[in-house]
Amino acid sequence: MMNKGQFRVPKRTQKDYTLAFKLQVVEEVESGELSQHAVCRKYGIQARSTILSWLRKHGRLNWYQNTAMAKKPTPNRKIAELEKKIKRLEAEKYILNTVIDVADETLNTDIRKKYLSLLLSESNKQQQAPQNDNQLEP
Repeated sequence: MMNKGQFRVPKRTQKDYTLAFKLQVVEEVESGELSQHAVCRKYGIQARSTILSWLRKHGRLNWYQNTAMAKKPTPNRKIAELEKKIKRLEAEKYILNTVIDVADETLNTDIRKKYLSLLLSESNKQQQAPQNDNQLEP
């Protein structure tokens, strides 16, 4: 009869992992390819705390803020949020430009032209001011 302990797999320690392997795991997590939990399952790493220590040591992101990394957005999620925000801002810009156009037509004014001419004249004044200061010096 065999002992149960004969087929026991020894626990792995951090010393078993090469630097290249650690950097690969860090890259997979930071790029958003896999979560910490998924990396544990994929490579047979016993604890997420091991991966978290690698992220803190070798990662490019700040992994010290919150230990509950499920709440921390991955770079891909952050990009998606920013793209959504850009779309919203473009829609707002379109609406504001439409309102200006309607106001110009309804009130028979040139709001946009007046604003641009004021902006240009202010810009010209700012450019001329430093030139005048240079002329006063001997």
